[in-house]
Amino acid sequence: MKIGIVGTGYVGLVSGVCFAEMGNDVWCVDVDDKKVADLRQGKMPIYEPDLDILLQRNLRNQRLIFTTSLHEALEHSEIIFLALPTPPNADGEADLSFVLDVAQNIGQWIGPRSGSIYRIVVNKSTVPVGTADQVRDMLHQQGAISGQDFDVVSNPEFLREGAAVDDFMKPERIVLGTSTTKAAKKMRRLYEPFVRQGNPILIMDERSAEVTKYAANSFLASRISFMNEVANLCDRVGANVDKVRIGIGSDSRIGRHFLYAGIGFGGSCFPKDVQALLRTAQNHEYEFKILQAVLDVNESQRMLLVDRIREHFGDQLKGQHAAVWGLAFKANTDDVRESPSHVVIQGLLELGVQVTAFDPEAIHTSRRVLGDSIEYAENAYGALPDVDMLIICTEWPEFRRPDFNRMKGLMRTPLIFDGRNLYNANRMTERGFVYYSIGRPERVHRASSDLGLD
Repeated sequence: MKIGIVGTGYVGLVSGVCFAEMGNDVWCVDVDDKKVADLRQGKMPIYEPDLDILLQRNLRNQRLIFTTSLHEALEHSEIIFLALPTPPNADGEADLSFVLDVAQNIGQWIGPRSGSIYRIVVNKSTVPVGTADQVRDMLHQQGAISGQDFDVVSNPEFLREGAAVDDFMKPERIVLGTSTTKAAKKMRRLYEPFVRQGNPILIMDERSAEVTKYAANSFLASRISFMNEVANLCDRVGANVDKVRIGIGSDSRIGRHFLYAGIGFGGSCFPKDVQALLRTAQNHEYEFKILQAVLDVNESQRMLLVDRIREHFGDQLKGQHAAVWGLAFKANTDDVRESPSHVVIQGLLELGVQVTAFDPEAIHTSRRVLGDSIEYAENAYGALPDVDMLIICTEWPEFRRPDFNRMKGLMRTPLIFDGRNLYNANRMTERGFVYYSIGRPERVHRASSDLGLD
């Protein structure tokens, strides 16, 4: 099939490259001249495992074209995906200006020029309930005829940063929101090669598809905040959140995913999507109490390590030197949007702490936000010389099995605040470290060790 992708951000670029990998001809549109020029040369603007390999292969095979011309993509495409930013406004509601502006331009083009060509306009961006109706109305206003010139489909993405290529190529499910059989059949044909193992293509109305995306991310965010609350309780009652996680995760009704305690969630999806769903509820005069609690818990959880550090040092923090491992909001990405690590760093800077940080991929993106307010190390050990503490904020695999003797030799004080519970607390004590983690009080570790359970 011939596909247009409007927007080469995270979702648009992954979608375009993966559609091309499946043999489709894809035109990707972006207004950024330099970005388009770089992509034509196979240069990646983001870090996503394996995406660079697929990008370069499909450029060589001439199935993937990058352009700044929307009209060029429209002329060649039968399915047009809108993968545009929908940033939150001050009140948390998603800003649809980019989506509706492009819809207007599409309507102005396909209305007078469509002839006998039928196109599908697909909302791939995460958008509020009713956006498909707004896009359809915008196309109508420009003279395009629904059902004849075009149909609008809601097709939310469920990509995990760091595993997006695998998620796109082997999706657990495809959600298609459409009110027409014609659009449903064409979209099903597009996606059938991706679900050959039998995973479902779910056809529903547009509004249900729009709610599905927000509900999925909000539910996962709720699990994270719930487990962080459980961890905070474990700290107070002397329980071990790791044992609790295993205990409840073994229940098939609950499952094992998204039950890890830590310093909160971040990224481009969870915070924004929870806020947007909450705002949608408010607009319809419904008080979605759980979602507000999810956000409140996450806000306080991101400052938990700073509070622990203050408790440890008292008022003696000014002039201390901290190493931070991890700047991205999660491992296997360079995305620092809403990163808990940045919240921790800002809190430390306000307390007069000097910070040296390392991340395998997110130093360049962090510089855009933090600038020269901190120092950046070239590797994990390069952040440690003469520091008074190490703070772990991102669960990168290379942080899981470091050389602890080397660490002790570099640090002024063998003190670790672990926001991702990467290490066994008893072993850290045996190695001579003072070690703080989340929801695992020291006396519980000692009892487990005495019983031979660690």
